[in-house]
Amino acid sequence: MGGGIGGLTAALSLLRRGIDAHVYERAAELSEVGAGVQISPNASRVLHGLGLADELARTGVKPVALHQRRWDDGRTLARTPLAGPLEAAFGFPHYLMHRADLLAALAARLPAGRVRLGHRLTALTDHGDRVEARFANGARVEADVLVGADGIHSATRGLLFGPERPRFTGCAAYRGLVPADRLTGLGLETTTQLWMGPGGHFVHYFVAGGRLVNFVAIKEQDTWTRESWTDRRDVAEALAAFEGWHPQVRAIIEAVDETYLWALFDRAPLRRWSAGRVTLLGDACHAMLPFMAQGAAMAIEDAATLASCLAAAGPGPGVQAALRRYEAARVPRTTRVHALSAAGKTRYHLPDGPEQRARDAELAGGAGGLSLDALAWIYGHDATA
Repeated sequence: MGGGIGGLTAALSLLRRGIDAHVYERAAELSEVGAGVQISPNASRVLHGLGLADELARTGVKPVALHQRRWDDGRTLARTPLAGPLEAAFGFPHYLMHRADLLAALAARLPAGRVRLGHRLTALTDHGDRVEARFANGARVEADVLVGADGIHSATRGLLFGPERPRFTGCAAYRGLVPADRLTGLGLETTTQLWMGPGGHFVHYFVAGGRLVNFVAIKEQDTWTRESWTDRRDVAEALAAFEGWHPQVRAIIEAVDETYLWALFDRAPLRRWSAGRVTLLGDACHAMLPFMAQGAAMAIEDAATLASCLAAAGPGPGVQAALRRYEAARVPRTTRVHALSAAGKTRYHLPDGPEQRARDAELAGGAGGLSLDALAWIYGHDATA
């Protein structure tokens, strides 16, 4: 269930392993709200294996560095080489992409008729030798395995383990896409730039083959009382939230036509993802803050590992054991990444003072949490093994 990045990657991975797979998506069309996504080597390894290397090279951008900077004066806190050194170390590139480009590339690789739109899951029944899914449009489907890749609002998760509301993390993000030609006067490098400041941080990078600049401007707030997680907001409001920040940060915000304010929610990591012939994948089981840029990558890894486990088991009674192996392989890793992502809220948002100076000294010494050495356990992972 679910036609997002994780669900489409799972379908492609299963088909590549000779396993029949279909995608059931509740929306009337496959779409992504305009935003960027980072595809680190642990994820691009999987996507290259699915035949997407040319498309990623065409629509993605390879950053030359991760540049961490101070919020007000722009001072460099750390600069981690990416591009060539990253690919040499881990064997695959790091891409910066528009989510819609990645989704389109995945969908284009699927055979015709594999994605069924307008199917909202309402019930499921595990019959022991098969699982039956029922949808709001009256359709019924039987399968050997049902995979809930249906996001943080996962209906599959609710049907398996009961209702549970996502948690507001105390952060909200202004997001926007700016035509790159509006920002030529800034002389922006092809880097991921992370600006850290009191109570917030700002990230920007090129996407869409370099035609657009994506930004995410995150600020802490105590509560979220709106019904929607995403609201269109005035650009002036975003500028006010980043009053006093470096002129480059403010110039990028000023150049956008429209900005959206997103509430950032997560879920407590599940210790158990599977029940019988049903399992979960991606945000349905480990929705996390975006502060390690690994949410999509973890879903892509889940898809590859799930396909490997099911292919090794074959059809029949081995399916349930395969789902247990999948869960055992993925839970410790995704839980660790989830914790690091949550810790970024404190680390990136320190007020000026002793703790901030200690963090900056650590970054200057090359021992920060986003150095290549510190991230080797993430970037070097082979989820297809």
